[in-house]
Amino acid sequence: MNSNKKAAKIVGVLFILAAVTSIIGLNLYDPILKDPDYLIKGSEHANQVILGALMELILVVSAIGTATTMFPFLRKYNETIALWHVCFRFLEAVIITVGIISVLSLLTLSREFVAAGALDTAFFQASGALLKAVHDWTFLLGPAFMLGINTMMYSYIFYKSKLVPRFISILGMTGATLVFIEALLVMFGVIQQISVWGAILALPVAANEMILAVWLIVKGFKE
Repeated sequence: MNSNKKAAKIVGVLFILAAVTSIIGLNLYDPILKDPDYLIKGSEHANQVILGALMELILVVSAIGTATTMFPFLRKYNETIALWHVCFRFLEAVIITVGIISVLSLLTLSREFVAAGALDTAFFQASGALLKAVHDWTFLLGPAFMLGINTMMYSYIFYKSKLVPRFISILGMTGATLVFIEALLVMFGVIQQISVWGAILALPVAANEMILAVWLIVKGFKE
């Protein structure tokens, strides 16, 4: 029982750590992803960008940690879905890692641009636009598309097994559905991911993760 409670606390802490580092990492990327003069500002704020990448690497480790730590509990009720959850969570982590690499590559491009004295600006701008597009797509496919699938899988098992209160499981399945719909709407250009509608559709899944995290830290899994 003590080991189960300890594992539940670890899952809760990892959920919170993933949420915090994802927000910090995205904000630290501002000079190189949002500034119009990103080819110059990126190099000027290199340490800030690298710190943002480190935050996202912590996010990657935390995401994998939640899946692997929950697996022994989930497999008792549905081993197939539990295994899918681990695999898809790894895939989500891989997609996020590709996004990190694109940002670090953009930082290298910025440094080369400054070192070259702004020669051949068109080439650097085209390369920069491509790398930013890679990050934008990974930001959509990882923390939205794959997140919806992953959240639905573990929330479904939680609902059937009653490992956590049903209201948390229902919120999780609702949030998973909405964030998945958001991802599809963004993919087809109906809404912007960073927008009011994007935030509204993503809010329930974020609330679910925080409520679940606090519950696991305080109460743990139901025996």
